[in-house]
Amino acid sequence: MTRTAVERGGGQLAPFAALSASYFAHIGFFNPYLSLWLKDLGYGLFAIGLLTSVQSGTRLVAPYAWGWFSDHTGERVKLLRYSALAALLLSLGLWFEWSLYGLMFLLLLMFVNTSGMMPMSEAAMAHLVSQDGRFDAARYGRVRLWGSLGFLVTVVVAGAWFERFGMGHFPAWAQGTLIAVVLSAWWLPNLKEAPHAADDQGHIGPVLRQPQVRWFFAAMFFHVLAHIFIYAFFSLYLDGLGYSKTVIGLLWAVSVLIEIGWFFTQGRWLPLLSHSGWLVLAAALMVVRMVLTAGLPLVWPLLLLAQMLHAITFATHHTVCIALLSRHFPGRLRGRGQALYSVVGYGFPGVLGGLGGGALSAVWGLTSMFWLSAVCALVATACALRLRALDRRA
Repeated sequence: MTRTAVERGGGQLAPFAALSASYFAHIGFFNPYLSLWLKDLGYGLFAIGLLTSVQSGTRLVAPYAWGWFSDHTGERVKLLRYSALAALLLSLGLWFEWSLYGLMFLLLLMFVNTSGMMPMSEAAMAHLVSQDGRFDAARYGRVRLWGSLGFLVTVVVAGAWFERFGMGHFPAWAQGTLIAVVLSAWWLPNLKEAPHAADDQGHIGPVLRQPQVRWFFAAMFFHVLAHIFIYAFFSLYLDGLGYSKTVIGLLWAVSVLIEIGWFFTQGRWLPLLSHSGWLVLAAALMVVRMVLTAGLPLVWPLLLLAQMLHAITFATHHTVCIALLSRHFPGRLRGRGQALYSVVGYGFPGVLGGLGGGALSAVWGLTSMFWLSAVCALVATACALRLRALDRRA
C-alpha cells in the first residue's frame, strides 16, 4: 500500500465503517431470524440446525480460499465487490420454494460469497488501524462499532417488523441489506497492495507450529463454539419460553448496545490486562453468562445481565483476537491469518454447534444447548490460561 494511502488513512476509514455497518446490518437480521423464518416454512429442529450450520460449513473452506487469493493478488477490494454483488443476486432465490436440499444449496452459494468478506475487509484495513506498526485498538474500535450499530438497527427493527407482519418479508430484508453491502463495497478505496519480498510472502506452517499460536486457536475455537449456540438457537429458545419477537429483538439489542460502548472506549481499557489475560476473563465470564441463560431464563433481570456480558465475551474477545492475528500473521500472511480466524473460530464451531445442537436439542430440549455452551466456555478458559502462562514465560 502506498505512502499516500496510509497518510490518508483517517479519511479512508469511513468506507470501511460503512461496509462494517451494512454487513453487520445484514447479519443482524439474517442470523437471529433465519431460524424463525425456517420454522415459519415448516422445518423441524434438526432441519433448522442443518440449514443454519451451512453458513459455518462454508467458513471451513471459503474464507481461507478468499484469503489466499487476496494475499497473492493484493486485490482485496475488488474481490470484496464481486463477492457482495454475487451474494445479492443469489439472495433473489429466497423468494422461491425449494426442497430442503435445494434451499441448503442456495444458502451454501450465498454464504460462500459472504463468509470471506469480513476477513478480506479486516486485512485490507490493517494498515489503517495501525500506528507505528502496532495495532491501534482505539482506531479499530471506532470502525468496528459501526458494525455493531448496523446490527443493532436491524435486529430491533426487523424483530418489530416480523412481529407485526410475519416472517414472509425475510427475503426482502436480505435484498435490502445486501444492496447496502454492495454500495459500501464500491465506496471502498480501490487499493492494491504492492508485492512483498519473497521472504515476507512466507509460509504459514512455521507460524502455526508456535505453541502460543496453537493455544490461541484452541482457546478461540472453544470460546466461539460456546457462542454458536446463542447465534443458532437463542431466538428459538426465547420464542419457546413465550417471549415475543419484539422482546427477542430487544434482548439482542441490549447485547449490541453494550458492545458498542466497549468498542468506543476499548482503547482506555485494553491496556489494563495482557491480551491473553483478556481471553481468560472473557471465557470465564462466558461460563457465567451461559449458566444464567440456561438456569434462570425467566428471571429477566438476570437474563438481561447475561446479555450485557456480551461486551466482554464477544467485543473484547474479538478485538484481542484481531490484535493477536496482527502480531502473528504480518505482511502477506495477513489475509490467511484473518481467514483462519473465520475457519477455526466460526467454521468448525458453527458446523459442530449447528448440527450437534440441532440433534441434541431435538432430544433434550433447547436448554441443553446452553449448558453445553457453559462447558465449552470452561474448556476455553483452560486453554486461555495455558496461553497466558506461555506468554508470561516468553
